[in-house]
Amino acid sequence: MADRDDYKIETILITGGAGFIGSNFISYIMGVHPDYRVVCVDKLTYAGSMDNLNAVADKENFQFYKADICDRENIFKIFESEKPDIVVNFAAESHVDRSIENPEVFLDTNIKGTAVLMDACIKYGIKRFHQISTDEVYGDLPVDRPELLFTEETPLRPSSPYSSSKAAADLLVMAYHRTYGLPVTISRCSNNYGPRQFPEKLIPLMVFNTISDKTLPVYGQGINVRDWIHVDDHCRAVDMIIHHGRDGEIYNVGGSNEVANIDIVKLICRTLGKPESLITFVPDRKGHDLRYAIDSSKLRNELGWHPEVDFEAGIRETIEWYKERYQNIPG
Repeated sequence: MADRDDYKIETILITGGAGFIGSNFISYIMGVHPDYRVVCVDKLTYAGSMDNLNAVADKENFQFYKADICDRENIFKIFESEKPDIVVNFAAESHVDRSIENPEVFLDTNIKGTAVLMDACIKYGIKRFHQISTDEVYGDLPVDRPELLFTEETPLRPSSPYSSSKAAADLLVMAYHRTYGLPVTISRCSNNYGPRQFPEKLIPLMVFNTISDKTLPVYGQGINVRDWIHVDDHCRAVDMIIHHGRDGEIYNVGGSNEVANIDIVKLICRTLGKPESLITFVPDRKGHDLRYAIDSSKLRNELGWHPEVDFEAGIRETIEWYKERYQNIPG
C-alpha cells in the first residue's frame, strides 16, 4: 500500500455532496478524519437536499457552497477561497431514463463540469483529483456467462447517454493526467444501496410504492442483473483510493452481490409483508443493459479493501430506513 506521505491533507472539496453517495461520503470522511476541513459544493437539483447534510451542517470544519460545477467563474472563486488539497467529484446527472429523455444536461454536467473542475485543479495546484465513475461505462455482460467480469482493462462500451457521458468524462480525466500532469484517480463502482437515495431509483421507489400498495413497475421480465454494494463500503473504498491509490490509476469497486432486479423487488415485498401481485412488468427500457459484474481484485490486492456490509442485513436495514421516512416521501 502506497502511503500519501508526500503531501499533507488539510482541506477536501467534495462536489455533489448533498446527494445520495456524496452526503454519505461526507459523513464518513468527517467521522474518520475529524481534523480535515470539508468543503461541499452542490447545485441542489432535485436529487440533492440540505437535509442529507443535517448531521454535519453546524460543524466548524464544514463549509457548503450552492454552485453548479459548470459555472467556471464561481468554481474558481471557491477554489481560490478554500484552497483544497483534494477534490472528489461526485457531482453528476445519473438517472438513465432521464438521460434518454434529455441527454444535453448529462453532457453539460458530466463532461463540461468535470473539465471545469480539473481546470481549477490545475490552476490552484490540487494534489489529487478523484473522479467518481460507474461500472456502466463498460456496457453489459451476458446473463448466462457468470464467469465474465468487468476489469479495469475492459473496453468502454456505454449503452445510454448517461453512461456515455461518464465514459467521456473518464477519458477526459486520463487525458488531463497525461497532457497536463494532473494527479488523478478514478473509481468505477457498481450499484449502490443505502440511506438517502432519491426515490426515482429502484430500491427506494419500490419500497415507497410497496408501502402505498401501488403497482411495482419492473422493466421487461426483471431478469437484468446488478452487482449491489452498500454505500458505506463504497465510501471506504474512495477514502482508501484518495489516500493510498496510485496516481493515474483506475479502480473498480464492486460488492460481489449479483442480484436480478425481480429478486430485489420480491425481497422488498417479503420484508414489508406485501403480496408479489403488486409487481407489474412494463416495456423494457431502451438499450437496457443485461448484467453488470465487477472484478475488484485490483482494489483488494493493492489497498486491502473488501466489502464489509452483509448484503442481506444491509438491504433489510435500508428498507427499514425508507419505511421509517415514508411519511416524508417527496411529492
